Amino acid sequence: MMAGLTACGSSQTAATTAAPETTAAAETTTVSDSQEASSDSAPVQTEPLLVYLNDFDGVIGDMFKEATGYDVEVVVGNGAETMSRIEAEKSNPQWDVVWIDSMYDVYNLSQDGSLLTGWEPENAANLTEFSKGLVPDNQCFYPTGTHAAGVLVYRNDVYDESTAPKTIAELTDERFAGQVGMADPGVAAPAYPLAAQIMYSMGMEQGQEFFSTLFSQGLKVYPKNPQVVQALASGEISVALLQESNAYEMVSSGEPITIVWPEEGAPGSTRVAAINASSDQMEIAQMFVNFLLDPDTQQALVNTGDEGFFEPSVEGVSAKEERDPNASLAVADVKWGAENEADIKAWFADMSVQ
Repeated sequence: MMAGLTACGSSQTAATTAAPETTAAAETTTVSDSQEASSDSAPVQTEPLLVYLNDFDGVIGDMFKEATGYDVEVVVGNGAETMSRIEAEKSNPQWDVVWIDSMYDVYNLSQDGSLLTGWEPENAANLTEFSKGLVPDNQCFYPTGTHAAGVLVYRNDVYDESTAPKTIAELTDERFAGQVGMADPGVAAPAYPLAAQIMYSMGMEQGQEFFSTLFSQGLKVYPKNPQVVQALASGEISVALLQESNAYEMVSSGEPITIVWPEEGAPGSTRVAAINASSDQMEIAQMFVNFLLDPDTQQALVNTGDEGFFEPSVEGVSAKEERDPNASLAVADVKWGAENEADIKAWFADMSVQ
């Protein structure tokens, strides 16, 4: 059991400026990041480590190769595509590591024995208190960062600071009727954590009532966040719950967009890394996950560009300067989000076609 874990019944909230002390974990197997290909005891690699991911495909392979000498092959897909691929390979899995911002989907993989559990990388000692609380009891994955699945954004040529929403609950105000958009929780990887946190914080019944009101007022649901961006840019909508990297990109490109971090915390989407329980490159896979929890690795990922808009999961890493220094994130409980995922996605699908 990892030291410092919070109870499974509570959501996690963190301010981006927090820098709490870390605590070392006990009674678990550790994996050192000092293992390199040049070591006498290092494993021999006969084929590249196969990593399924949805971001950082352009840099992570070279970074790991430089640090360890081991090759990585990446297969890129969005959350739904990656999970579909894993499901299709169920009887003969090809992947070694999955590293995506679909925490609840990944947790569900652990329920049938698909994931390595009960292990802890050495660099888990670097995790922030917020990120420690995201590690499941079975230690089936480790968080490598959390980004805002939905900050509030508005067109500042339509609303101003006095009329724009400051909380997610305010979106049901009549002045925003027909003007609100978001990505589809059943398609976009960050959109399910967005919906899950809202329903978790409000309670399932009140959460459904909240979204039902939005739908009755003309909520527009788009497949993914880039389509939300297009709708905002064209003026089709004036307010949105938008994934943060897309929001900051709109601002930097000169669009009349203002970002508001909700007072209650922006719903967060956590990128996690997990290992295939039947991987024939287990030691190298463990080295890879440990590498992702190294502060230098996460700082390099933050510095990569638009993909680097996230709250690092380990101490000693600086988030992008563009991010609000007072921004906070809130994440629904792992087990709750995993257990309710199918029902919430089905409910949204039903509402979207009505």
